[in-house]
Amino acid sequence: MCIAEYEILKHLAESPTKTLHMAKLAGYARLSPSSLTRRFDLMVTRGWVERHHSNEDRCVVLGIATKAGIAQARKAAPTYRRVQDEVFFNQLSQIQLTTLQAISKSIALASFPPGSAHRHS
Repeated sequence: MCIAEYEILKHLAESPTKTLHMAKLAGYARLSPSSLTRRFDLMVTRGWVERHHSNEDRCVVLGIATKAGIAQARKAAPTYRRVQDEVFFNQLSQIQLTTLQAISKSIALASFPPGSAHRHS
């Protein structure tokens, strides 16, 4: 599994419904729509994901993680976290990590609408 596939599965698995709008999924995984489509097609053949049209709007395509895909994401998570630590986090001091965490929280909270419960977390 490549990093893009892990990112796709991770975001789908973290969604309460294991489903995301394909355009949002592309953004979360930092892929262009065409790159997501190519990667998603391969993942469909592996049985890790499925595509469905939204019941509310047939023009909207949803990506859905299968049980096999969620299992693959769980299996890959320790390796992904280890590489993340080795390449990125282990290069930072504790002060830098604390600063990065505060900055990341501010950026994440800014993505929620004013007044939402998440914005005050």
